[in-house]
Amino acid sequence: MSEARATMVRLRPTMLSDLDFVISVEQDAANRPFITPWERTQHEGAIRFPDFRHFIVEAGDDYASAGFVILQGCRNPHRSVELKRMVLKPAMQGRHIGRTCLRLLAAMAFRDLGGHRFWLDVKARNLRAQALYASEGFVEEGRLRESVRTDDGYDALVVMSMLDREHAARVDPPQR
Repeated sequence: MSEARATMVRLRPTMLSDLDFVISVEQDAANRPFITPWERTQHEGAIRFPDFRHFIVEAGDDYASAGFVILQGCRNPHRSVELKRMVLKPAMQGRHIGRTCLRLLAAMAFRDLGGHRFWLDVKARNLRAQALYASEGFVEEGRLRESVRTDDGYDALVVMSMLDREHAARVDPPQR
């Protein structure tokens, strides 16, 4: 997918009627090693609770459902917004949709939600996602060793973040 096509991504609020799709993407065998799936009731709570923003990612010419994202901490008094989850259908991966989505979410976290810090954690084995986050300006803060159980043992969580001034420098670089 070209960079121009990557801009054909939008986020729309998740409805309860979307939860079968959300669960199916989360439960896909290609995605399971990289996330800790939620119960349906957890997604329902994230849709309803004001501290969360739960979105369906729509992409392509017809804006078909490509995945979903969840922000948490939208009302955090410390202005620290978490990218709780970003999951795409396997067929939609590798098309710059995740990168475009991440840029939309960063703009939302800083501009719309007034965030000071936008952060996430990612499983250590998810090298592709870590590379994406780093290329978009996220900085590794540390690792929570063997903090999540997996089908084959344990994995670490890598904590990464971006501050509002770092995001501003990327979006509006200083003129020379």
